[in-house]
Amino acid sequence: MRIWSWAAALVAAAAVGGCATTTSHTGATSAEAKPKPAAAAEKPKPLPPGLDPMVRADAFPSTYRPMPSRPTAIVGGSVFTGTGQLIENGVVLVKDGKVEAVGAGLAVPAGYETVDAHGKWVSPGLIDAHSHLGVYASPAVPANSDGNEVTAPVTAEVWAEHSVWPQDPGFNTARIGGVTTILVLPGSANLIGGRGVVLRNIPARTVQDMKFPGAPYVLKMACGENPKRVYGSKGRAPSTRMGNVAGYRAAWINAADYQRKWDDYRAKVGKGEKADPPKRDLSLDTLSAVLRGEVLVENHCYRADEMAQMIDISKEFGYHIAAFHHAVEAYKIADLLADNGICVATWANWWGFKMEGLDGIEANAPLVAAAKGGCAIIKSDDPDLIQRLNQEAAEALAAGRAAGLQITEAEAIKWITANPAKALGIAAQTGSLEPGKRADIVIWDHDPFSIYARSERVYLDGAIAYDRRDARYQPRSDFELGQPGEGAR
Repeated sequence: MRIWSWAAALVAAAAVGGCATTTSHTGATSAEAKPKPAAAAEKPKPLPPGLDPMVRADAFPSTYRPMPSRPTAIVGGSVFTGTGQLIENGVVLVKDGKVEAVGAGLAVPAGYETVDAHGKWVSPGLIDAHSHLGVYASPAVPANSDGNEVTAPVTAEVWAEHSVWPQDPGFNTARIGGVTTILVLPGSANLIGGRGVVLRNIPARTVQDMKFPGAPYVLKMACGENPKRVYGSKGRAPSTRMGNVAGYRAAWINAADYQRKWDDYRAKVGKGEKADPPKRDLSLDTLSAVLRGEVLVENHCYRADEMAQMIDISKEFGYHIAAFHHAVEAYKIADLLADNGICVATWANWWGFKMEGLDGIEANAPLVAAAKGGCAIIKSDDPDLIQRLNQEAAEALAAGRAAGLQITEAEAIKWITANPAKALGIAAQTGSLEPGKRADIVIWDHDPFSIYARSERVYLDGAIAYDRRDARYQPRSDFELGQPGEGAR
């Protein structure tokens, strides 16, 4: 009954004439109250970080911390600076993890640990510009095969770091070979295979602990036989090289359209207007970041004619190719590559294992380097070769000299130090022994271009990361502990 009485009272109140007044909490009637000002337009609320690709461009930030180091003087060695210079009886001063000074006959400040390098050679830490360590980890079994998302021709949404296993024993053996920085890439089955990640080669529990702070992300692309073979065998596009090109162009068109939608949305929000944001797309996030110049393109490509076509596509859509990888025919268009500021990451002697590799020559890298402005890189693409990048560079150097090119060892060392740093966008931090750069250093027992050369000590950020004569600095993966042969070096 009480409910119905309350309802009846409401109906009765509503039936009263429109000129009736009510009393406000201040005692004033509604007729006496001042009209309220018009409500201000509601400001657009910011999107949650996970829905706005620009708020957290790096959703998985580096947690890398340099290992403890001490002021150090490496004295008396033959020093390759990575700038084209060889300093005999050189001195490298290291402080706070950085190169402090490099030169001949420098005085050693008080309090510095002195390392005698007489009769030895000193170089920057080596940089491998093309590796699959961690994503195709050892042992090479299907459970560790995580380098290629072969479910679609364009998988720009995947990031190699989400497959990296830091316990891969290959990281330790690469460090023994003097490698201090590594670009880990997705494989080459796809037209666009996803993001690669630059790692500091230190023992770590997580990939974030290895990520090179401030290094740009890269995008792995592939042309030629691989994509057309993989997807043609599935009865879908691309199955031809012309299908490959159509696939790239469609992807970049979609990326540009996606970028325009976000630009329009931001422009409206900037004016205080209401707007619905575009739906975030992880694949297009990466591709549009390439178009903005934030993500570097590393392009698997063997044949000269296809490299020229990829350059045309890059100009059509306004992005830059940082480096062609494998690129065994780069010597045929060395001038074109140099004119476009594109590096070449190649091997010394891999050829003939498939049709597009048939014209590979050992002097490829030297011929690329000989072009005015040329940028040659020796890389591994292999867990064994990464341990011997210096020998691979020596082989290419010998082939170049046999072809009549006058190349010094001081220039050739750049193929595994300064030039890969350039292609990875980290040359301001590493790749050469210059004041202010990270103290990534290798001490060799022989000339690194000798087949007998082995690293004696490897520094990362001025800290000892490997020492052949001290077991305390011979890290092992947890995976190796208790395995047959564990501890053999």
